Amino acid sequence: MQYPGPTLSPERAHWLTTQVRRDILRMVTAVNSGHPGGSLGCTEYFVALFHEVLRHNPTEWSITGEGQDIFVLSNGHISPVYYSVLARTGYFPVSELATFRKLDSRLQGHPATKEHLPGIHIASGSLGQGVSVALGAAIAKKMAGDPNLVYCLCGDGELNEGQPWEAAMFAAHRKADNLILTVDWNRKQIDGDTRQVLDTGDLVQKFDAFGWSTLHVPQAKANDYAAVRAALLDARDRLARQGKPVVILLETTMGYGIDFMADQYQWHGKAPNAEQFATAMAQLAIDAPEDY
Repeated sequence: MQYPGPTLSPERAHWLTTQVRRDILRMVTAVNSGHPGGSLGCTEYFVALFHEVLRHNPTEWSITGEGQDIFVLSNGHISPVYYSVLARTGYFPVSELATFRKLDSRLQGHPATKEHLPGIHIASGSLGQGVSVALGAAIAKKMAGDPNLVYCLCGDGELNEGQPWEAAMFAAHRKADNLILTVDWNRKQIDGDTRQVLDTGDLVQKFDAFGWSTLHVPQAKANDYAAVRAALLDARDRLARQGKPVVILLETTMGYGIDFMADQYQWHGKAPNAEQFATAMAQLAIDAPEDY
């Protein structure tokens, strides 16, 4: 199927985002390993991006991304949500989600390219590097005359490092207006609250000062599917190709959808036990689930 597909109804969007969250929990619980917190928080972003915004065709995908939009996941530890959405948009069978983090699986804990998994353009998980890679891809598309866009997602914890800010300067200098970066601004990282570990301050003001076009989706809206979709479409249709790189500052809630995980940094990188899993899945009940 060629995407973007038809506009998702509110009912279909709710069903899909809930199904993806069910996939995330099933994957990490089965192997007692993985990163559910950020995956749950970014579910609306991934579903909206891959179903309604990104111009891509899973049946004609290539690692070079020629003739299609490219997506780069910088915070590669949230691979469960990435794999679920890739499978549910036709890149590989949904049943393969059952191999997550197992020996010889194509679905490694962090996305990798040597396994030749469709949909994965770069190996990622070494934090701080993805914005630079996405910028390189955006500049390459401009040089090749490819009118398509490059999207990138990074975590706010990554912005503790210097490399993303070097990329931010260079992107503005090169007028990389075919690059749309989203920052998962959940204010949580593996060691605690980002404001305590290393406060990055007001990211809206910082990206403005670095010469980017900025969109800010506050916490009250950042896990609302319609609001996330609207921000992505606004970035694509109004702000892109206007002389500046674009950033969406998305104040998601880590662990969104599960009451005992929500806004708790401890769920950055641990799996629920059997009792917690049962409780969480009960909170993610939907009609006719299509669990793998």
